[in-house]
Amino acid sequence: MKVTEDIVYAGVDDHEADLFEGQYIVPDGMAYNSYVILDEKIAVMDTVDARFGQQWLDNVENAMQGRTPDYLVIQHMEPDHSANIPLFLEKYPDAKVVATAQAFKMMGQFFSLELKDRQVNAANGGELSLGIHTLQFVFAPMVHWPEVMMTYDKKDKVLFSADGFGKFGALDVDAEWLCEARRYYFGIVGKFGAQVQAVLKKAAELEISMICPLHGPVLKENLQYYLGHYHTWSSYEPESKGVVIAYASIYGNTEMAAKCLAEELHKKGLDEVVLHDLARHDMAEVVEDAFRYDRLVLASSTYNGGVFPCMRQFIQELTERNYQKRKVALMENGSWAPVAAKTMSKMLEGCKEISFAENTVTILSAVKPETRAQIEKLAEELI
Repeated sequence: MKVTEDIVYAGVDDHEADLFEGQYIVPDGMAYNSYVILDEKIAVMDTVDARFGQQWLDNVENAMQGRTPDYLVIQHMEPDHSANIPLFLEKYPDAKVVATAQAFKMMGQFFSLELKDRQVNAANGGELSLGIHTLQFVFAPMVHWPEVMMTYDKKDKVLFSADGFGKFGALDVDAEWLCEARRYYFGIVGKFGAQVQAVLKKAAELEISMICPLHGPVLKENLQYYLGHYHTWSSYEPESKGVVIAYASIYGNTEMAAKCLAEELHKKGLDEVVLHDLARHDMAEVVEDAFRYDRLVLASSTYNGGVFPCMRQFIQELTERNYQKRKVALMENGSWAPVAAKTMSKMLEGCKEISFAENTVTILSAVKPETRAQIEKLAEELI
């Protein structure tokens, strides 16, 4: 697949994996992207997952049409992008590897390589000439590993963005970018908003006509759409107005209260209400929605003097990703000593710019008329 006249796609689709990084459900598979830049000298951009090494080498060979590569540019050392470095170097003994100094350090941890004069240390802002194409290196530390760099092709105005702007899903599956890009971002990159903001400022100084990420499709049109979403996500601003109700229920009573609240919100005219059962729904989807919307309701049974385990995990997922700038409401249940609301509030203490609803709903075992009255007050406040 040609990306531009001189840039050829050489990546692979993975429909074997059920989980990405051992935790993210990928029903539509995953794409591991690699690109070949054809010029007087040839640069191959990154490798792919180890399971697809030979397929990737075949793709690279086909793209080069009988020529051999001069450089392998490694932008990110996670194994889904770097695993086939030894395979590549064995096949092409004259090729050199271009990466950051920290990436080479990690390379030595992953592999036993004797690079010597085959090692080219990239400098931040440094350039590599291939002929009419000049590659400019843009360091992107902690997006989302410390050794990461992006690469800008000055001729075709293409930004090779490493894991930035990626999404879940193989390229042979027709799926919109936004939902799976959002789940990918908050699951994998979300903690590092400040670092993403720093890279976006660097990118604003470049004239970009195309973005080539390491996962997901090449982005060619309306780039402000993608850049705008990355700016919103990395600044932790809500993307949409709405209420997410995340509940952890043991015997169904807390679930009933959560659904009663959803009904009240709908009655009062709020269309964007999302219910999530934390024990059953994909946790990454719930995290995605919590960052997407501006209001969050946490509803949990009291358990072992605290909260139900899946609620504890959910809040930890949020705080690890710097959850902030939202309104949070609490609902708790307990038959003799309800303390879930207090526990959840304490778990969120370190979050910036969180405002708590004045009304907290306390369910004593089951939903009663007095419980419904509390729920109605909370619904009014959330509206």
